[in-house]
Amino acid sequence: MPSRPNVVFVLTDDQGYGDLACHGNPVIRTPHLDRLHRESVRFTNFHVGPTCAPTRAGLLTGHYANSTGVWHTIGGRSLLRADELSLADAFRANGYATGIFGKWHLGDNYPYRPQDRGFDEVAVHGGGGIGNTPDYWGNNYFDDAYWTGGEYTRFQGYCTDIWFREGMRFIERHRARPFFCYIPTNAPHGPHLVDPAFSDPYLATTPDAERARFYGMVTNIDENVGLLRAHLRALDLDRNTILIFMTDNGSAGGVTTDERHHVTSGFNAGMRGQKGSPYDGGHRVPFFVHWPAGQLDAGRDVPTLCANVDFMPTLVDVCGLEVPDALDWDGVSLKPLLRGEAPAPSVDRAVVTDSQRLVFPVKWRRSAVMSQRWRLVNGEELYDMDADPGQREDVAARFPAVVAELRAAYESWWERVSGQFDRDIPIRIGDAHSEELVVNSHDWRNQDCECVWNQNQVRAGLRYNGYWELDVATAGRYRFELRRWPREENRPLRAGIPGAVVSLGQMTIESGYGGGHAIPVDTASIWIGGTHDRVQVGPEDCGAEFEVELSAGPAHLRTSLATDAGEELGAYYVYISKLDR
Repeated sequence: MPSRPNVVFVLTDDQGYGDLACHGNPVIRTPHLDRLHRESVRFTNFHVGPTCAPTRAGLLTGHYANSTGVWHTIGGRSLLRADELSLADAFRANGYATGIFGKWHLGDNYPYRPQDRGFDEVAVHGGGGIGNTPDYWGNNYFDDAYWTGGEYTRFQGYCTDIWFREGMRFIERHRARPFFCYIPTNAPHGPHLVDPAFSDPYLATTPDAERARFYGMVTNIDENVGLLRAHLRALDLDRNTILIFMTDNGSAGGVTTDERHHVTSGFNAGMRGQKGSPYDGGHRVPFFVHWPAGQLDAGRDVPTLCANVDFMPTLVDVCGLEVPDALDWDGVSLKPLLRGEAPAPSVDRAVVTDSQRLVFPVKWRRSAVMSQRWRLVNGEELYDMDADPGQREDVAARFPAVVAELRAAYESWWERVSGQFDRDIPIRIGDAHSEELVVNSHDWRNQDCECVWNQNQVRAGLRYNGYWELDVATAGRYRFELRRWPREENRPLRAGIPGAVVSLGQMTIESGYGGGHAIPVDTASIWIGGTHDRVQVGPEDCGAEFEVELSAGPAHLRTSLATDAGEELGAYYVYISKLDR
């Protein structure tokens, strides 16, 4: 295989295995992805996390997500531990230009931002989706402001079009050297907002307008994949570029399921479950690899069980990257499978995936222990995938030895991933990279994982609270400014926004976010480093400011905005700056 190929990695959000025409979906139209499918090595038994951030952590580290600190999508547990070496780190250290355009979802403050994890060029939204609390206020998929590594920059157009457009510009700028271009779209994650030109054609074939918009978002992605491939050809880069397409979990908008995870409408390629499910429909995804110079341009299926933790070891191996010996990956290189060779013995192993979405992981929760033939779900149900790919007949009673073997594999996995569960994953303050920053309620830590994680909830004024895990880099005096609205909105703490409040699921292009409830905030309080302070809030105060002397080291920050009636919520946004620099 040729050395030092370029890599373009397209990862879509909440698009499942069945949300492609090439996988048998009778409704959706994806001609460009269908062509890529015909011209690629297709891993047909490839598994990820059942939700967004855990999948990304596994892809970019080669380690199971739980061991990296990423077992949720909010609540401070979508931050990738600072001591993890990312795939972008490895590419950059080996002379590649690196760029990310789209959804990061592994931390929005130092040292977790994409530019801190190996990416030279950045254009991303905040949090897990456009309109999440860390995102620029008012972003709504069209003409938004995105983080570009040191500031927010306004872009014209639809989000998916922007990600691909900026990715193609990055490719053109770096055409003379190897590059790693990562395009993780936020589409087709909800809210399902897309130009009606893409969604309206589906109204005739699906009575569900929401699904029509979901399919429209996929079709827009498909069109952009076609533009990307044409761009690579025009630059004469297509032959020695590894083009990878995959999705981050099972479908969220293409199917509905009942309480037992069986599909009741939509197309799911015969699988049980959707996003978040421990059944295959929750975590088996498309994975296409196209590389003409590496003889990977003729359609070929690879049915061997593989997983997202194999992604980094594979690219490091195929691209000949030098990395530290101590990485101790959980995954293995799939290079022999790409070459069409018999799988190495190390590939015949048990793979574990789970969905925790809790303060601390719980053994067996929403888990699947997988081998080539078997699936052990939640530690109890056993399915023979050769005889029953739809996972309808639990055969645990008939094969107790298989259950015992897979349970033992899970126990070994749990011992490996659980060692760091109690460690903080702190946001650093007072560092040269973070002398001024904003923390927000998306990353609150509390006992119930009740976070105000999107801007609709900020507008609704949800009465939740929590604390932030911080690391004070240098001792000194710090200013904390507590806000209900971010600085971009700049409204008084007590003020509302005219109009009815719209929930995330009800958003349309026409409605937008709607208004926001007023909260008669009377006092603001702060707790950090053994200090508790409280101030009165005036009717025109946009923020409540505190100055606190802090020692270097770990600290937890908690805030409160309270009314004279005794209602309380945390400050959704806190701006932190070091005073004595």
